[in-house]
Amino acid sequence: MLKKLTIILISIFLLSFNANAGSDGDLKSNKVNETKEIKDCFEKLNRATFAFNQGLDKALIKPLAEGYRNLPDPIQRGTSNAVKNLSTLITIPNNVLQGDVKTALINTGRLVVNTTVGLLGTIDVANKMGFPKYVKEDYGQTLGAWGIGPGCYIVLPVLGPSTLRDTAGSFANVMGGDPWYNASVHGNNEFLSEGLYITSKALSGIDFRADNIESFENLEKNSIDFYASVRSLYAQDRENKIKNNQRGNIEVLYKDEEDWEEIDNK
Repeated sequence: MLKKLTIILISIFLLSFNANAGSDGDLKSNKVNETKEIKDCFEKLNRATFAFNQGLDKALIKPLAEGYRNLPDPIQRGTSNAVKNLSTLITIPNNVLQGDVKTALINTGRLVVNTTVGLLGTIDVANKMGFPKYVKEDYGQTLGAWGIGPGCYIVLPVLGPSTLRDTAGSFANVMGGDPWYNASVHGNNEFLSEGLYITSKALSGIDFRADNIESFENLEKNSIDFYASVRSLYAQDRENKIKNNQRGNIEVLYKDEEDWEEIDNK
């Protein structure tokens, strides 16, 4: 039971952490002018949890990410490619659930090519072959595409920002919606295990955090209310992804130590 709970928490962690990033894994903005503000039904509790998570990030997650950055570039790139390849297993069923069969077939081809020729995904051969840019999809996005609203904003201990809808979407991964989870945990074979599954999810979170060390620092430094900035960024990013608008209408670009400029991309 404890192992299954751990896997559920890791799954939510992955969604919550990556939901702060664009499709290429980079933070895009810290302001929202055109996205409807998300309901913060539990703001006092959320702020307390947010402060706890900040302390944990500074004490553990950020140091791990900085150590990861010191690894040789081929190792970092191979790890990043491999975890992205595994995420395709979640994207494909969500492409289908959203009615995008063409993209599901493309991503299936991407998965096959990268897993075989690309040595278990460590080399992004599909990208070199000219496949369309990979865009992640998850069950929270699918629920949103079906018209289900986000519900209240919640900050999960350790796991970070989420909503009731996105948290419910994350549970779908461990209820049969993640082939990698099923193969690792229920596959009963000598090559895959729960430990391998958890490790792959943890590496994905660390890889994302390492890519965005400066982005998070700049966001915190330049925010009057860091908590509100993260909440707005999360809401905008999720809305953009549900609409398959990966860039969004508003993008805030970091230019120098004291300057953030808001760009209207319309």
